[in-house]
Amino acid sequence: MAVRDIVLYPDERLKTPCEPVETFDAELRDFVEDLLDTCAVGPGAVGIAAPQVGLLKRVCIVDATRARRPVPNHGRLVLVNPEITAWDGFAVGREGCLSVPDYTGNVIRAEKIRLAAFDLEGKPCEFEMEGYEARIAQHELDHLDGVLFLDRLVSRSADLFRRKG
Repeated sequence: MAVRDIVLYPDERLKTPCEPVETFDAELRDFVEDLLDTCAVGPGAVGIAAPQVGLLKRVCIVDATRARRPVPNHGRLVLVNPEITAWDGFAVGREGCLSVPDYTGNVIRAEKIRLAAFDLEGKPCEFEMEGYEARIAQHELDHLDGVLFLDRLVSRSADLFRRKG
């Protein structure tokens, strides 16, 4: 399909909550192919959300298989209208974002989550996630709500870092 341009901070689309997907059709499948292609070429990308390419719909990719080290995961997931239904524990971890390419930051996230979503056919699915995969999912779902990792930093002066190189 096609690699789409990444919307960069401070573009207002990144701060806008997304609308639910109501139609599971060829147009949605084509868009998801573009999203997968775009994620695949993103440097170190382990996820991407629709607003990062300018579409304000509740669609994202979570792909912990692309992590630098093997981590427990469910494979590459396409999530439509995802919602976190339960969470447990908290941990601080470093995050980056395709839409904020020059920075990383320390963010507090739940260690374990339960996530409900739909697949591309409109069938409901549910996942129990932990660790890095749970962190990726929370990061991507934040995008769908118009929230960036920058908004979750405890302290911009202590928890935000300029990328090297």
